[in-house]
Amino acid sequence: MNDDFENESPEAEASFAELFESYSAGMNENIQVGDRIRGRIISIGSSSVFVDTGTKVDGVVERSELLDDDGQLSLVLGDELDLYVVAADESEIRLSRAISGIGGLNMLRDAWEQRIPVEGKVVAVVKGGFHVEVIKQRAFCPISQMDLAYVEDPETYVGQTFPFIIKRFEERGRNVVISRRDILQKELEASRKAFMEKLDADAVFDGTVVRIMPFGAFVALAPGVEGLVHISELSWSRLDTPEEAVKVGDRLQVKVLGVKDGDKPGSKKISLSVKQAMGDPWTDAPSRVRVGDKLMGKVTRCANFGAFVELFPGIEGLVHISEMSYTRRVMRPEEVVGPGDEIMVVVKEFDLDRKRISLSIKDAEGDPWADIEEKFKPGGTVQGRVEKKEGFGVLVNLAPGITGLLPKSKIAASEKSAQIDALKPGAAITVTIDGVNPRERKISLGTGDGTDNQGWQEFSGGNTDALGTLGDQLKKALSERKKGG
Repeated sequence: MNDDFENESPEAEASFAELFESYSAGMNENIQVGDRIRGRIISIGSSSVFVDTGTKVDGVVERSELLDDDGQLSLVLGDELDLYVVAADESEIRLSRAISGIGGLNMLRDAWEQRIPVEGKVVAVVKGGFHVEVIKQRAFCPISQMDLAYVEDPETYVGQTFPFIIKRFEERGRNVVISRRDILQKELEASRKAFMEKLDADAVFDGTVVRIMPFGAFVALAPGVEGLVHISELSWSRLDTPEEAVKVGDRLQVKVLGVKDGDKPGSKKISLSVKQAMGDPWTDAPSRVRVGDKLMGKVTRCANFGAFVELFPGIEGLVHISEMSYTRRVMRPEEVVGPGDEIMVVVKEFDLDRKRISLSIKDAEGDPWADIEEKFKPGGTVQGRVEKKEGFGVLVNLAPGITGLLPKSKIAASEKSAQIDALKPGAAITVTIDGVNPRERKISLGTGDGTDNQGWQEFSGGNTDALGTLGDQLKKALSERKKGG
C-alpha cells in the first residue's frame, strides 16, 4: 500500500494538492470562543447535531438544545443555524445557542471569563432595568443595555428570552450584571461590514425612510447602514419640503451616488438618489406628450416671461406670457397663475432633443373670437361695460375677451353724449354693433340713436335703403323741417 503511494506520479500529487486547496478555499480558521457563526446541518445523531462551520473541523451542538416547545426536532439536513462557539480546539468545536439550563455558578463564571453568551429570560421590570433569570440565577440588565434603541415600553420585554453577555460577576454570583446591547452591537457591526463590502456606486438597493430633515431623508439600507437622499434627489418634481415626497416608514428603491469617509473615524457617508433609481422621465415622454394634446399640469414657478408647468414628474413645459389669455393683456404671469395652481394647457411644440415643451393656456380655454360673427351681428343692440376711456373713444367690454370701440366722433354726435362722457370704467352701457372685423379682431360700436346713420351707411356699402325704418324716420323728420322753414 505504501508502495502505491510512493509510486504516485507528480501529476497525481499535483492533482491531490489542487483538490485539497479547493477544499480549504474559503474556510474561516479564525474562530474563537464566544463567536457567533452560521452553519449548515450536515448530520443528525441521537444526541448530537453536526454543523459545517466553514472550517476543516465540523461543529457539534447538543440535540436537546434544538428541540421545540413540544420536545420535537423540527430541523432537517441542510437547515442553517446561528450558534455560539463555547469551546474550540484542533479536533472539536462545541457549539450552543447560548449557555442555558441548570449549570450553577461555575458555569456562569466560565461564561463571564470567556465572554460566552448566556440565555436569559426577562422576569420583571425593576428600577433602572430588568430582573433576568440566567442559568437559574438572578441577574440585572440595565434598561440602557436591553436594546440598541431607546426602550419606550419596558413591559414588552417581560417574558421573552434573549442571549446576554455577562458584564459583571461579583460577590460569588450575588451581583451579576448582563447586557443584550453588546451582542446586538456586535451583530450589527458584522452585518454593516458585510454590507459595506458589496456597496458600490451605481448599485440599487431597497431601503426604508428612518428620519426626515429639512435637507433630505435618511434611508436605512441594512442594519446599521444609512444613507442620505438630498431633497433634490427625492423626486424629479420640484419639492419645497421632503415631506411632499416621502414619510418615515416608506419603502424606497434608491441608487448609490457615492461613498466617502465620514467625520468620525471608520464611518462612511453614503449619498443616495430616488429619482435616478427611477430612470430619466424624458425617455418615454414622446408616448405621453404630443403636440395638440390637452393636459392638466401644475405650475411650479413663474418668471418674467412666463410660467413653468409640470405635466408629469420631471417633465416641465413653459407657458409664454403671450399664451396666457385671449381675454386680456397680461403684463405679469402672476396675474393669471401662481405656483401650485393646477391648470389645463395645450401642447404647442415639443422638442425632445432640447427637452423643451411650449404650452398654451389660452388655446386650452378656446378663442372667444372663433364664432364672433355669430355672437355679434351688425345692427344688433348689446349690453356692455366701460373698460377704458381713451382720447379716440371708449373701449367697451362686450364679453370675456371681446372688446369693441365706440369712437369719439359718434359720442360727440350723439344725443346721449353727456351721459356717455359721465360714465366711469365698469359702468353699464348699451351700444349697437356697427361692424365686425374678425381678421383684425375689431368691433365698431354705435350709440344706438339717430346719429349712427352715417356709420350704418358706411357699413352697408352706401345703400341707404339698407337703413330700413330708421332711414325712413330720418327722411320724414328732414322733410317736415323744410316745410316748416
